Amino acid sequence: MKPVVRPGTESRAQVAAAIHRNKALSREGALERLFSFAFSTMVYPQIWEDPVVDMEALDIRRTDNIVAIASGGCNVASYLAARPQKIVALDLNTAHIALNKLKLEAARRLPGHAEFRQFFANAADPQIPRLYKQWIAPHLDSVSRAYWEARPLLRRQRIDQFALGFYRHGLLGRFIGFGHMMMRLYGVNPGAILKAKTLDEQKTIYDREIAPLFKKRLLRWMANQPASLYGLGIPPAQYKALAADHEEGMIGALRQRVEKLACGFPLQENYFAQQAFSRSYGQNPDQTLPPYLQAQNFEAVRTGAERVEVRQQAMTDYLSSQSAASFDCFVLLDAQDWMNDADLNALWAQITRVARPGARVIFRTAADERLLPGRVSEEILGLWSHDESLSKTLHARDRSSIYGAFHLYELRNGERD
Repeated sequence: MKPVVRPGTESRAQVAAAIHRNKALSREGALERLFSFAFSTMVYPQIWEDPVVDMEALDIRRTDNIVAIASGGCNVASYLAARPQKIVALDLNTAHIALNKLKLEAARRLPGHAEFRQFFANAADPQIPRLYKQWIAPHLDSVSRAYWEARPLLRRQRIDQFALGFYRHGLLGRFIGFGHMMMRLYGVNPGAILKAKTLDEQKTIYDREIAPLFKKRLLRWMANQPASLYGLGIPPAQYKALAADHEEGMIGALRQRVEKLACGFPLQENYFAQQAFSRSYGQNPDQTLPPYLQAQNFEAVRTGAERVEVRQQAMTDYLSSQSAASFDCFVLLDAQDWMNDADLNALWAQITRVARPGARVIFRTAADERLLPGRVSEEILGLWSHDESLSKTLHARDRSSIYGAFHLYELRNGERD
């Protein structure tokens, strides 16, 4: 009989293999191991990359095969609105795999869009566990079902998080909750800015209420502790890059990102800001939800869910097992910030091998940097062109606002069908 793997065990081992670069007894090694332990649990109940920006860069066609890092699954599900031929969603985190499979089965099995929206947009309804048990649980794979029905530390089942407010859970949800607690400690109401009706009102409230917090001694001290930002999914190597991206260090980088989130876009149209300042999607109309939750895209998501393959595997390992010229689009999120030069070269060698003519690769970096030149061999990188102009344009339109740069690479001398 094959032994049952307890959810999270494999995740911790795979994350550790990707993160650990230093000896365990060194300061850097200790931080890496603390991060890998934290990252083996649910990190992102909602992914923090804007799928609208992604889809414009990828220019997804119905004949396209996409391979993407899954994370919380919002982007993978949203890409289905463009009706690609196939999506392979990869992640090392068992919780993220379970969440992706839950979303896909929910799209396929729930009676309609109203229930799907109730499940993942409201995500705080006592009826959701009943919907799960009636419509979804019988169709989930055994590992994902075991994850959602487990009772960590003898508490309620994980699926009950959707009855209480799913977006308050996970490392990111708790990080945002801690930020709200700190704001209230200094007399600031986190949700006050959501009452603004114009960009000018948003800026006024930000300058008056939020900006002064970045001068507080406690917050400045916390920003200088790498472990304090693990809730954002920032490993030690990425922390250094982000801190170096601003002349004031980490506190300056964080202030810059929060200001863009609060003031860069109309809040009524920015669901990332809704999550940051209210820990929910609120009562947003469909058009301001992630694309996969919008009513106009529900049938495309429902019918396309069967064309998504979810795997717990590293991107390089997966690509090495695939045929040459078999994928059109590659979504790397910010994973390359974690990689050393050997990892980057191995990854791009495989991407180049399996890329079809006209293939496109997108990713983000914590800092405003190109990242790859000088690190990936020219023999490989020279086959790709970096669309600097479009990359900068799309970065400016990314409503999540937390990254330093967005990048689009295209295979040279390739023509899209």
